[in-house]
Amino acid sequence: MPLSVYPELSSGVVLCIDNDQDVLECEKAFLELFGYTVLTAPSSGKGLELASIHSIDVVVLDYFMPAIDGRAVAMEMRRLRPQAPIILLTEGVSVPKQTMNLVDALVVKDRMASQLLPAIAHLHGRRRIPLPPYDA
Repeated sequence: MPLSVYPELSSGVVLCIDNDQDVLECEKAFLELFGYTVLTAPSSGKGLELASIHSIDVVVLDYFMPAIDGRAVAMEMRRLRPQAPIILLTEGVSVPKQTMNLVDALVVKDRMASQLLPAIAHLHGRRRIPLPPYDA
């Protein structure tokens, strides 16, 4: 996908938090192709630490993580960086409504390559992406 498709996205800091190192490396390489500065955190604690010391434009957060889950991280991220949109990554399982209310967009991991940039593009303009309804 050429950079010109998303010209307004040629800069910004994205914080990616995921306990899967392969996913983090994929996100970093992909987003850097589009001009982002990407900070990666292999744990919830490290992600919150990075958010407390760096200016963050967008947070990409895994839902299922050991120690502190995505819901708890999203709550703390809202306190640390209230203006930074949060994109929740999931394996396609149902996410509780309480968690969905804390995030700005949802991206299914197996569709990350096609959904992540459009999600960031919408959030860059601070427009909330309509989230699918969940029964959980």
